[in-house]
Amino acid sequence: MGRILYDTATTLNGWIADENNSLSWLFEVDGGDHPDEGLFPSGASVLVEGSTTYEWLLAQEDVLAHPEKWQEFHGDRPTFVFTSRDLPVPEGADVRFVSGSVAEVLPSIREAAGDGDIWVVGGGDLAGQFLDIGALDEIALSVAPVALTGGAPVLPRRIESDRLRLVSATAFGQFARLVYRVESASSKD
Repeated sequence: MGRILYDTATTLNGWIADENNSLSWLFEVDGGDHPDEGLFPSGASVLVEGSTTYEWLLAQEDVLAHPEKWQEFHGDRPTFVFTSRDLPVPEGADVRFVSGSVAEVLPSIREAAGDGDIWVVGGGDLAGQFLDIGALDEIALSVAPVALTGGAPVLPRRIESDRLRLVSATAFGQFARLVYRVESASSKD
């Protein structure tokens, strides 16, 4: 069984999207529009995202009119989108709309992933729901040299230091890459 990873870009002050749910701040950073090799989970066989992330991507990249853009980021991997609404699907994309709790849907996500990793793309609250049920294994943040005045927080949960262990800290262009292993709530060193 693969790992469940939350891998995202964030500002210095912890926002993954601005007040308008936009990631335009990210694409203005040198290297933000085409991240360096090694900044995305290479072993992820399934992606998971919330409806806000999904809808922003569809609109920003005009994916419905240009479905080939879906392949550039998602490839042929199944993408589970948590939503309670009917949303469009790009031609040729393997999008699976799900609703309910992460705990209820997780067996289906794991089945689709097989032995591969599961990449929680965003948003932060969705990643927090994986954390809440003890299913999140790693948090990887690409910290950009940007500060916003508000928006969507990287992880809207209180997490104490005994739950996170620093695995690596690396510079990738303008980004500081921080990778943390998530310890179970009952783990002690």
